[in-house]
Amino acid sequence: MSPSLRPVPAVSPLSALQGALSGLASLAAGAPAVLRVLSGAHARLLRCWDGRVPDQWFGARLLVLETIGRRSGRLRSTPLVFVRSGEDLVVAATNAGADRQPDWWCNLRSAGEAIVVVDGRRVRVVPRESHGAERDRLWGTLARRAPIEAYQRRTTRTLPVVVLSPERPQSGASPARISRRAAA
Repeated sequence: MSPSLRPVPAVSPLSALQGALSGLASLAAGAPAVLRVLSGAHARLLRCWDGRVPDQWFGARLLVLETIGRRSGRLRSTPLVFVRSGEDLVVAATNAGADRQPDWWCNLRSAGEAIVVVDGRRVRVVPRESHGAERDRLWGTLARRAPIEAYQRRTTRTLPVVVLSPERPQSGASPARISRRAAA
């Protein structure tokens, strides 16, 4: 008697790709160069679908942060795990636990603004680093969603917690956009 066959649930090519990327990332958790390649691929996927699909990484929500390189002047896109705090988006500048700050954080501090692609929308944001009790509270919220505690153990630097606040357009003005072509 042959074993009974159960139908295999349909998996979209995108879901399969996301699963493969997640598997590779877990294997490469200690290899920053591999994580950069995977993050770049994920950022391109998110941009292709305007931040709608796939919008999770290991079960955590993702956004794409678009900054202008402080030295190159080129558009840089970085997928980041985030949590919401009211209207603000909160991310951690972990750089996978490396001893130096991530380039996106250096670029963001230099520019003082960025575009975030989240939930299929592009939103101009202004950053600020959180400190004290606010940082502790936001760190705890992020740590429940992503493995950032492991990154903190890898480095002696205190990992910045960054609050991205939507920029409010002045009355009657439409929000400016960072052009993808302007940086090219």
